[in-house]
Amino acid sequence: MTEENPDTSPSRSPLPYIIIAILVVILIAGLFIWNSQQQEKTPPQVRDVIPVKVKEPEPQQPVMQVEPEPEEPAEALPEVNTEESMVPEPEPVKPVDTSDSAIKQQITATSDYEALAQVLVNDDLLERFVVFTDNLANRQIASGHRLLKRPQQKFKVYQQADRWWIDASSFKRYSLYTDIFTSMDSEQLVKLFERYMPAMQNKYMEVGSTQQPFDMIVDEAIEHLLNTPEVPTPIEVTTDSVMYKYVDPRLEELSPVQKQLLRTGPENMRQIKTKLREIKALLDAQ
Repeated sequence: MTEENPDTSPSRSPLPYIIIAILVVILIAGLFIWNSQQQEKTPPQVRDVIPVKVKEPEPQQPVMQVEPEPEEPAEALPEVNTEESMVPEPEPVKPVDTSDSAIKQQITATSDYEALAQVLVNDDLLERFVVFTDNLANRQIASGHRLLKRPQQKFKVYQQADRWWIDASSFKRYSLYTDIFTSMDSEQLVKLFERYMPAMQNKYMEVGSTQQPFDMIVDEAIEHLLNTPEVPTPIEVTTDSVMYKYVDPRLEELSPVQKQLLRTGPENMRQIKTKLREIKALLDAQ
């Protein structure tokens, strides 16, 4: 379960990474084209046909009447409409602001919790999200690309009848993160995801492990978290003096990602899953 024994080394409890599972390319301004009016066509003018005089024949010979051939009318030049409406030049697309300050401002605007800005890291937000999400989809945790600061409370266990159990107070250290995540507006999160998708896709092409579209990677990461089993408490653990492990082999065989979500506790995990399902439904509806 990869939780270090606090008696021998500092706790390395991973953060609830899923809080920023949907980051997100400034809206591109719409281009409006005004169709120009059709030019009025002036019918061509035809000149009068001038008859050709024919010399009369000798008196003894019959007079032949020759029909003059009409001349071809001159083609009139089309008139130039000087008041013709001009099609405006399209406005240039605004560049995507992927600076940490811009992204952080967009994320914090989705929640009224001021604590969100305090727990969110300040550097390399876009790359952190892309790398961390790619690792989640691969059932791993990118410890060096965390998006949130660590909780200050330490992981705790208690002993009863020569057996070790996770202390319920260990779950509470994730309650603030869960409250922040569930308070974030899901529709705003999805809009942010759509805005920043081109930038995230470009970054994923640089650092990703596959050539899949990044939105599929996000979907795989969310689906893997939702597949984490829910178990009753208390949860028994064992220690090898450095790491705590789950006694139940079914839990110990879970991926590192699912183990960390499980360690947030039953109630926190229930709320996190509910929020993830809501976000996933909005993404799937796009």
